[in-house]
Amino acid sequence: MEQIFSPDGFEEVGSGPLYLQLQRRIGEAITSGRLRPGDSLPPERDMAAMTGLSRVTVRKAVEGLVASGQLVQKRGSGTFVAARVERLEQALSLLTSFTEDMARRGKSVESVWLARGLHAPAPEDVMALGLGAGDRVARLERVRRSDGVPLAIERASLSAQVLPEPEAVEASLYAVLEARGMRPVRAVQRISAANLGARDAELLHVPPGAAGLRIERVGYLPDGRVVEFTRSLYRGDAYDFAVELKLAPEAERN
Repeated sequence: MEQIFSPDGFEEVGSGPLYLQLQRRIGEAITSGRLRPGDSLPPERDMAAMTGLSRVTVRKAVEGLVASGQLVQKRGSGTFVAARVERLEQALSLLTSFTEDMARRGKSVESVWLARGLHAPAPEDVMALGLGAGDRVARLERVRRSDGVPLAIERASLSAQVLPEPEAVEASLYAVLEARGMRPVRAVQRISAANLGARDAELLHVPPGAAGLRIERVGYLPDGRVVEFTRSLYRGDAYDFAVELKLAPEAERN
């Protein structure tokens, strides 16, 4: 820490603003491994005293590194080097659950439950699931983690007739649906870009406004009935979605 936050070298001509010089130092220490994921940085006042810079300059440098995802700030705990996130590629041609997808990669899966129960349906649930006025909806909201890293927030709605006991879902929703003969066999998915709000960003351990992917999935049973309406937010720094494209038949190209 003494080398990283040494006061030497901050006044060199042509090196740019002082906060950028400090950002580069910390960033290089992270890249070189001198600062490792999970390492804590000294408090702001200590960094200012060690470097001889103002607390305003130190704060601006740290804020930039937080915004870029290299550092994370935990309320009441301090500032830490962010965990390195392995970038994952998911094929859009396969209808799989998060649990199944991670299992194929040999990764562990964990759910951090935010809500799980039966509720009166919201207007979007009524439209997507084709519910009646007196119907109830099973709502599941959780953070999906893989190897301890939060990757997605999943908010699923299903008719209470399909899932009368939402508490029965502990890991894979699709496993529970399959046991009830209600697993979707096809789905329509819509993907759009999103900037994560403060609450969702905190749940995913990224800075507010970070890039994310919003995915809306409507799943169907073999007879065409809608069984699932799921809205998910994925970390933009962790996921690539891939789809295979084929040349259309010649008749369709003419």
